[in-house]
Amino acid sequence: MTRVLARFTALFLLLASTAAVFARDASIDPWETEIARFEAADRAAPPPPGGVVFVGSSSIRLWSTLADDFAGTRVLNRGFGGSRIADATRLAARIVLPYRPRLVVLYAGDNDLAEGRTPPQVLADVEAFIASVHHDAPTTPVVFVSIKPSPARAALLPAMREANALVRAYAGRTRGVRYVDVFEPMLGADGAPRAELFGPDRLHMNARGYALWTRIIAPELRR
Repeated sequence: MTRVLARFTALFLLLASTAAVFARDASIDPWETEIARFEAADRAAPPPPGGVVFVGSSSIRLWSTLADDFAGTRVLNRGFGGSRIADATRLAARIVLPYRPRLVVLYAGDNDLAEGRTPPQVLADVEAFIASVHHDAPTTPVVFVSIKPSPARAALLPAMREANALVRAYAGRTRGVRYVDVFEPMLGADGAPRAELFGPDRLHMNARGYALWTRIIAPELRR
């Protein structure tokens, strides 16, 4: 009985240790499963180089009509929901640079502000992402899509305006960086986010919202 109990205890400790390792790994990289799925898809059907990579948070991940909306342009959706700018930077070597894109479109910053990042910190994070791309692809332009105003995060509108203004100014003085404004077009005459552009959660866009984004972003893909 003592021997059986000792074996059971050893097994329990081993399982607990393994679980702890997995927990640590998940906390270190909560996006690993999603990124590994991208890499598996790339191995099965390698995307040709020279396309346009869209990367960022859920506003990109949920853009299910991306390829149809930009028909005639090779686009690749590498958004992963809930992510922040720093996550895109950390993972750029896996989900941006391997495709040797002719253009990178980034949407992020929404979650950053919601989690307490300040507008200057958002700018610094954008600069870090640009640096990560231009380190290996110095001639590849990066388009930053402004932080969108949503009804669910209306309290953050002042911070969004400030962060967007900082990134716009940075893009204006930095070679290879472009800024696209979706913030103002998504506001109504009353200055509030246009509810008709959003789904039931009042945070993520519906088809009308993506149609607006398509019209605004399309010229950048043709440049």
